[in-house]
Amino acid sequence: MAATVPGYPEINERSRGWLRYLHRKATTPDNWDKDSRPHPHWDNISGEPRRSWYRFDLFESSYAMGLMCDSTPAWREVYSTVLDELAFRYTGWWAAEDWLTQIGEDPCRDQYPDEWLEAWIPEFLRGRYDTPGWTADGVEPWGLQPDPIRADGALWLKGNFLIVLGLHKYVSNDDKWNEPFETIRDGENTYTWTYTGVAEHLAKQWSSRPEGCHCENTKVWPI
Repeated sequence: MAATVPGYPEINERSRGWLRYLHRKATTPDNWDKDSRPHPHWDNISGEPRRSWYRFDLFESSYAMGLMCDSTPAWREVYSTVLDELAFRYTGWWAAEDWLTQIGEDPCRDQYPDEWLEAWIPEFLRGRYDTPGWTADGVEPWGLQPDPIRADGALWLKGNFLIVLGLHKYVSNDDKWNEPFETIRDGENTYTWTYTGVAEHLAKQWSSRPEGCHCENTKVWPI
């Protein structure tokens, strides 16, 4: 990693340490396809039940790259590399694990810990309502929608993917992700998108639903 030069823009020592760590993490080879597994240094534990999925580590790691690039644009190649690696992992099966495995109503909805009930579920719905974080693909009236980008739900998944793609374009000025790319890559469940295509599709969903788009099916997040 390049050293700072007195008199030129720089980021502080703590930020440089974070950049070194994230660059090493993003460029360590692993495989996010269904028949493999992300490297253990990617987090799928923090924030249960809503945020304990690998993709949260991806897009939340992307924010710093845009901020750092504004401070030290001469390092944009490093920032672009990190963002490109984050974006590619986002196209894998494990980035959409919850949407692809949490089908129908949660069979454990009557076994939630007290802290989930107190934080997320009104008393009169307990035992018969899915916690936020359960995606519920397949429930009526939407039915099974295996492509999480095209689906009526999965707002968080595709919305945050757009953040990563947008930051990559902002930092690199490279139109790479506007070329068709594959997502999920699980046999027949393989879907082709572009950055602009994802954005246009989500814009149509927002415009057709003034109340907002679903994250988990049955749950709209108005923010």
